Amino acid sequence: QGILREGLEDVKQFFKANGSCRLPLSPSLLVKGIVARDCSYFNSNAVPLKLSFQNVDPLGENIRVIFKCGDDLRQDMLTLQMIRIMNKIWVQEGLDMRMVIFRCFSTGRGRGMVEMIPNAETLRKIQVEHGVTGSFKDRPLADWLQKHNPEEDEYEKAVENFIYSCAGCCVATYVLGICDRHNDNIMLKTTGHMFHIDFGRFLGHAQMFGNIKRDRAPFVFTSDMAYVINGGDKPSSRFHDFVDLCCQAYNLIRKHTHLFLNLLGLMLSCGIPELSDLEDLKYVYDALRPQDSDADATTYFTRLIESSLGSVATKLNFFIHNLAQMKFTGSDARPTLSFAPRTHTIKTSGRIRDVFLCRHERVFNPSKGYTYVVKVQRESPGEVTFVQRTFEEFQELHNKLRLLFPSSLLPSFPSRFVIGRSRGEAVAERRKEELNGYIWHLIHAAPEVAECDLIYTFFHPLPRDEKAAGTNPTPKPADTTWARPLGKVGGEVKLSISYKNNKLFIMVMHIRGLPPLQDGNDPDPYVKTYLLPDPQKTTKRKTKVARKTCNPTYNEMV
Repeated sequence: QGILREGLEDVKQFFKANGSCRLPLSPSLLVKGIVARDCSYFNSNAVPLKLSFQNVDPLGENIRVIFKCGDDLRQDMLTLQMIRIMNKIWVQEGLDMRMVIFRCFSTGRGRGMVEMIPNAETLRKIQVEHGVTGSFKDRPLADWLQKHNPEEDEYEKAVENFIYSCAGCCVATYVLGICDRHNDNIMLKTTGHMFHIDFGRFLGHAQMFGNIKRDRAPFVFTSDMAYVINGGDKPSSRFHDFVDLCCQAYNLIRKHTHLFLNLLGLMLSCGIPELSDLEDLKYVYDALRPQDSDADATTYFTRLIESSLGSVATKLNFFIHNLAQMKFTGSDARPTLSFAPRTHTIKTSGRIRDVFLCRHERVFNPSKGYTYVVKVQRESPGEVTFVQRTFEEFQELHNKLRLLFPSSLLPSFPSRFVIGRSRGEAVAERRKEELNGYIWHLIHAAPEVAECDLIYTFFHPLPRDEKAAGTNPTPKPADTTWARPLGKVGGEVKLSISYKNNKLFIMVMHIRGLPPLQDGNDPDPYVKTYLLPDPQKTTKRKTKVARKTCNPTYNEMV
């Protein structure tokens, strides 16, 4: 902090003497001063600085950049250039992967500037809103996108952006062998676009823990990403679209293997340690598999997706990173509620006079359970609002209050554990009484508790409350786009069939819309093919068995 303050003084003197200057990032960015209160630093190894410059254009916003010292940013520039070329290839072929590619410029040995993308957050920050073990949970990313896109059509658009950009990231990071992938190096925009930052390790030069590679999966694709794509914890046909996108993008890049090898080959003599000999080029050659047919490459990349999704090592890596960052996090970071997009105060919302928990309601979306309707009365005459909160959200409020205040100032919170077999309605009714007592005591607690921002944010209406006001939405099925199953079995199979050199090639791609078994469980489906007529069944070919799913992906050649 001290070094940053000294440096800012020097920069202020520079602007006093020179008036304005162009930023190295882009000559079009003209700045006239530095906004000291907006400047800070990140906690990663090189401790990069977050700087905010005053725009010469009076209508323009402040220009935010990151200044790094200690990393060879030529490697980042080269990686971003490769990703930019991949993106051009995709767009030329009519495939817009919604990639976020930022500017990066090396200004000297081991130093340079990086553009800051607005309205974006690291996966670590999103995951730790659900606690330090957030990286093991499936819902953080979906909940965060829902919070920033409360309208249904906004959320659908954000998920679409997520599917495309996530597929693009998987292909690009795999082909270029980008390592050191933890949850502080992957970011998500509120619009759903995912992108990677900090390319200090590439071409398969992984960081090691002793003899163990830190990056164990082919690329980062975790269950919380799959949860956003599927719209829940079970595979849906949107996952098929994601796999198809990955394989299509991968095959388009493979057609240009020579281009990438030539461009990287030109850089062998420039002194980047991780791109210094033919072994480094061989990594890209092996990743692109130019000798494979498109069908073989599709099968290969599908197995990589399955392998990455099944990797516990990635989540463990994220968790270790969460723990490591905990000791760096400044104490000035005030706790916030994961389900509230912004903070509200007694000044902005108006003083609360009374709160009363009226009733509980059964909900089916986003998951089955009960929500509690709270009537909130403010001091301004006649201002009454109704908010809906789940038991888990009440519990989150209590946990965050405990971070700010000693337990002696807070009322005790109802137990979440239910003894015996009493479930559902009876539990919800009992909790309603207990929660009513809890919120009454909160509002009548000491002023520093009763008037704190957390409580005023909790009782401030969210978009979902305004939407629910006066309506009782009926639950609708999660995915209504599938055709109705025909006949007894139902479901559809997607095949790719080609005939070459007197051979028939059948690729079994996906199945969607299989009905559950009679006992309500999901089936373990597989596909058999026969070339008819075949009385002896000599032409039988069979795929592997997919476990417990109505929407399996195979991408197997039979």
